[in-house]
Amino acid sequence: MNNKKVVIKYIEFLEQGDLKGIIGLFAKDGMVESPLYGKMRASEFYKELMSDTTKSQLEIKGIYEAPESNSIALFFNYKWTMKNNEIADFDVVDIIDFNNSAKIKNLKIIYDTVESRRIMDKLKSE
Repeated sequence: MNNKKVVIKYIEFLEQGDLKGIIGLFAKDGMVESPLYGKMRASEFYKELMSDTTKSQLEIKGIYEAPESNSIALFFNYKWTMKNNEIADFDVVDIIDFNNSAKIKNLKIIYDTVESRRIMDKLKSE
């Protein structure tokens, strides 16, 4: 599978809440850096994300790959329903770095957290 196909599978698995599928796209030492959850191993990040999530609706807006690069920028809309039924709806850019085996080694998530942080704080205080 090439890098672009991995990114498309990533979006599909994230929307389906397929933890095993997502983790399978990452290198064993794969890392995620998130504005809400911080930097952690992919397996830990997605377990925590899935435990806070009821539903995810994702719409890809663009996939940008520089020639002769092992990185992709993925632009998408994320409509995130948290387990308290609050919904955060925002645009996201993921910067995804791959190893030579088309496994994700680093994924940096970039988005405005004003709305999602408020909802997350409310979720964690309940």
